[in-house]
Amino acid sequence: MSSVLAIQNVSKSYGYVRALNDVSFTVPKGSVFGILGPNGSGKTTLLGIVMDILKPSAGGFSWNGQPGSSNEMRRQIGTLLETPNFYHYLSGQKNLQIAAAIKERGKEDIPKVLEKVNLTQRKDSKFSTYSLGMKQRLAIASTLLGDPDILVFDEPTNGLDPAGIAEIRDLIRQLNKQGKTIIMASHILDEVEKVCTHVAIIQKGVLKTVGTVNEVMASSGGKVATVEIELAADNVEALQQMLRQMPGITHMYATDSMVTIECEEGISPGRVNQFCFERGVILSQLSLKRKSLEKRFLEITGTQSDR
Repeated sequence: MSSVLAIQNVSKSYGYVRALNDVSFTVPKGSVFGILGPNGSGKTTLLGIVMDILKPSAGGFSWNGQPGSSNEMRRQIGTLLETPNFYHYLSGQKNLQIAAAIKERGKEDIPKVLEKVNLTQRKDSKFSTYSLGMKQRLAIASTLLGDPDILVFDEPTNGLDPAGIAEIRDLIRQLNKQGKTIIMASHILDEVEKVCTHVAIIQKGVLKTVGTVNEVMASSGGKVATVEIELAADNVEALQQMLRQMPGITHMYATDSMVTIECEEGISPGRVNQFCFERGVILSQLSLKRKSLEKRFLEITGTQSDR
């Protein structure tokens, strides 16, 4: 798969503070690529560099194989790095007309982008009457003017309620199905897991891991990865006591009806079932829990926040 963005050994310092430290990765064409990290991890700085707003202290980047960011290349990229300064007293459509005039392109796209973000019926309503989700959808509509192939979003669901987050999540999926490559920075792990095909995890300016979401979830990243298995039997207390004898179990917790164990990678449900059966315990339920990106993130970073 070809790449649309290649970042090579990028570092950025502000005096004695190292915001980014030798970061390198590529973004495949057609992907939804999440740059994930706590607040203050360097995500926004990295996006600022690849959009040529900030200059790196070292390293470089290329878009579609072309070093740096030319004016022509930037025309192929729609960016939402901060909330646009829309006029509250003007309609959504009027605001997009102003945005198109500033970009010097995309005026003819306004009806189409309003349809894509599901704002056609509210195109004549004042921006001040929009919900937060609608305001964010209008901001994304602005990035679509000129029909760019690549979209770059910084925290696109930040500050939205669950309904607004769901709206933006669905919109990102639709845009990707239409052929857009989407690069989004976020600290909301659940949203990244739901919409992204690839992810890079950054902590304190250091790239901790990168790959497809499935690859990142499966890898150990130099630490002992764990799997979670749920079990049930007629006597939960006896099941717990017996499982304490099994090597490789790192943690265990129980409810009235079920026991959940965290095991070192390599311990399968079949192995657990055999261990129980050989000791006379017949399981009534046995299932492998899919690890969440949040758990994987904590395994890699060891913390929820750098602040």
